[in-house]
Amino acid sequence: MSDLPIRSMTGFARITATAPGNIDFVLTVKSVNHRYLDLQFFLPGGMDALEMQWRKTIKEHVGRGHVEVRLSVHRENSAPSPQYNPAIIQAYVDAFRAASHAHKLRGAQPDLNAALRLPGVWSMESARPEEEEQAGIELAAAAAMAPAMESLNAMRAQEGQALAAELERTLGRLREHVDELASLRACMQQAQTERLDQKMREMLGDTFALDRDRILQEAALLAERSDVEEELARLRAHIDQFLRLLQQGGELGKKLDFLLQEMTREANTTLSKTGNIATRSLGITELGLAMKSEIEKTREQVQNLE
Repeated sequence: MSDLPIRSMTGFARITATAPGNIDFVLTVKSVNHRYLDLQFFLPGGMDALEMQWRKTIKEHVGRGHVEVRLSVHRENSAPSPQYNPAIIQAYVDAFRAASHAHKLRGAQPDLNAALRLPGVWSMESARPEEEEQAGIELAAAAAMAPAMESLNAMRAQEGQALAAELERTLGRLREHVDELASLRACMQQAQTERLDQKMREMLGDTFALDRDRILQEAALLAERSDVEEELARLRAHIDQFLRLLQQGGELGKKLDFLLQEMTREANTTLSKTGNIATRSLGITELGLAMKSEIEKTREQVQNLE
């Protein structure tokens, strides 16, 4: 297999992390096939600045595909919580003991309930400033994108490896059909000549024998024009190039799709040239249709390669 990874455009990654202030967030990245690189972001309000950072990171990891990015933030409790002032409580206790000693009030104890009702004892702890909290989330989320893309590409590479293996099998079947059709080439030429000979006899009747050699020469020229040797040779060349590209790896989708368009053209020409001798039970039409079927299957699979 290739040194460079062959990636499918289908993948998924999910990163769960915690930002400063114990704020949990979930980053999900999903990709599907697309002709170009198409990015779509779904972010909480006020965090649009993340999109520009993430675009750069994604482009460093993905060449093609529709990539959907979602960020969800979960704040368990961001409301202020009540706090008491220990300095006021201590001052109350010290004052109580001093007064008890001054007035010789033995056994007297300070009343905690009374102390907690003193002005200024209670205060509400402020939540983290909103700007500070958002900055912490953005920083943590921005750092999470790189591992998310690595996870996404690991899945895409695994899918791509399976696709490449299936493509090799499909191209193997296509080559078998091409070779089998090539083995019938001599039979096709003979069948074409016989068909033309019969047509000429039907059209010219007794005059056919007067210039039989000239007519057969013309028939041979027509048979040559119907020869599929060049189409089969080009099909073999395209198959070889296709397999070489698979071995090289990397971003192959567009290159392979172009090769398959060329293969489709050669298969159509082959069927067109041999259509008038298909009734001779040589299985030519069946082989031509089988070739087209394998090419179409391959094109469907290649649509999902990066």
